[in-house]
Amino acid sequence: MANSEESISKRKKEHLELCSTDRVSFKGKSNGFENYDFMHHATTEVILDKIDLSSNFFDKIIAFPFLISCMTGGTSEAENINLRLAESAKHLNIGLGLGSLRYILESDSDLSHLRKIREKAGEVPILANIGIAQVIELKEYSKIQKIISELNADSFVVHLNPVQELLQKNGQYNFAGLIKSLERFITAVQIPIIVKEVGSGISKKVAKQLLEINVKGIDIAGAGGTSWAAVEILRNNDSLNNDFWDWGLPTSYCIRKVNKLKKDYDFLLIGSGGINNPIEIAKALALGADITASARIILQTLISKGEEGVTALISDWFNTVKKIMYLTGSESIEHFQKNKIAKTKDLI
Repeated sequence: MANSEESISKRKKEHLELCSTDRVSFKGKSNGFENYDFMHHATTEVILDKIDLSSNFFDKIIAFPFLISCMTGGTSEAENINLRLAESAKHLNIGLGLGSLRYILESDSDLSHLRKIREKAGEVPILANIGIAQVIELKEYSKIQKIISELNADSFVVHLNPVQELLQKNGQYNFAGLIKSLERFITAVQIPIIVKEVGSGISKKVAKQLLEINVKGIDIAGAGGTSWAAVEILRNNDSLNNDFWDWGLPTSYCIRKVNKLKKDYDFLLIGSGGINNPIEIAKALALGADITASARIILQTLISKGEEGVTALISDWFNTVKKIMYLTGSESIEHFQKNKIAKTKDLI
């Protein structure tokens, strides 16, 4: 068990180091937002200061439609990062996603750091997180229940990462029984379950499959941001798998397609995957995302500018989002999602 803990900790440390750089970006594939433009509304009567960006995250109201996305866990450095990000999340009143808590399931780790994160975060939503491979392996749920209790978690994220597992040395890429295992997990956990990709996107077909078993949130985490194929290729100096560096469905495509399921299912649609500026946030919302999320740029900002830098970055982003809404004649996010964006080719 100790060797397993050491191996996971070493891998997570390497992940953090790589994700603090831009080396793991997609090379030839973007998130697709450059293919869209806003519909300028010259007769806008929207009062800028009255635009309300507060959003519903299940049973809690957050100040902006934004989450600090799940990054990493399993190292002392990651614990410190999560504590620092919890402070920013509290200041902004937005949600905080934690990195994978797999290390807790596979060890006798002290859970006091989870309580510290909740104390730092105050009442903002906290999202626990494990991989689908661990969900499939679970035989009982006492540790899961303990995690939820210690964090007072508002939801549980299950991340899908077949590309990463396929390219990772000793990766767990046998996902047989995925849907049945996820159904059992949903029944046992009894808080909203969000299913998240890690950078290759979730198609409409897959989203429908997940919603049919009572998943309450879909975080499409599309291609165009961090390539976890790239992370594993670089970790292992594995040029043989370079063909998979840009694998995945672009973020904008996934949001647009999965949003169509809203007419038949009640769920939270989270748009993430290469969202690095307010224009991309606004385009994700206009295409139908309820909430947006970012990870790597937040980590990089935390490292370079600290908690205050993260707070300032996100605040500035949403000041710009408000201006975009004003210029499109949108007084609310709901209004903003009604024909306020078009494909650039249609504007010629």
